[in-house]
Amino acid sequence: MIERHEHYNKQSYRNRCTIYSANGLLDLAVPVARAKEPKIKVTEVEIAYDMLWQKQHFKAIESAYRRSPFYEYYIDDLMPFFNDRHRYLYDFNMQIMRRVCSLINISPRIQESDEFVKSGEGIIDLRNSIHPKINCTTNTPSYTQVFTDRWGFKPNLSILDLLFNVGPESKELLSPIRISSSC
Repeated sequence: MIERHEHYNKQSYRNRCTIYSANGLLDLAVPVARAKEPKIKVTEVEIAYDMLWQKQHFKAIESAYRRSPFYEYYIDDLMPFFNDRHRYLYDFNMQIMRRVCSLINISPRIQESDEFVKSGEGIIDLRNSIHPKINCTTNTPSYTQVFTDRWGFKPNLSILDLLFNVGPESKELLSPIRISSSC
């Protein structure tokens, strides 16, 4: 279940990801408009377009992955996210998630909450399990990345890294991944 009634959590993966560039790890962040109130629902966070972040992100991704085995195969399916404007970050993220799931050929049962769901009995709350400020370990199987020979294998990157480097085999590599309980 995707929680759509929580407050927006700054400095989380809700608006950022990490890719593997020629110079090592590179964070990409979607800029968000400044909220008028201190607490804003995640579905009301607007994307800021006062700078050309889409163009910058595309250039960074192209530079990092154009030599990967499956870049040419998938990039056309992802171009709308670098060209089209989405008003809300939540909608943008949901569309990316659905597109990537389709490209990887997985069909998760995605349900969005009707109201805020509190942690409690019978609920495994993963809302804050994966966060840039928390050193989270997974049992990510290694695979060949574009810059493995230079910097070694880097786990826990954007799904684009897996997709561009592994392609149709992505689904098999994702199946056994489990997040450590220490996250």
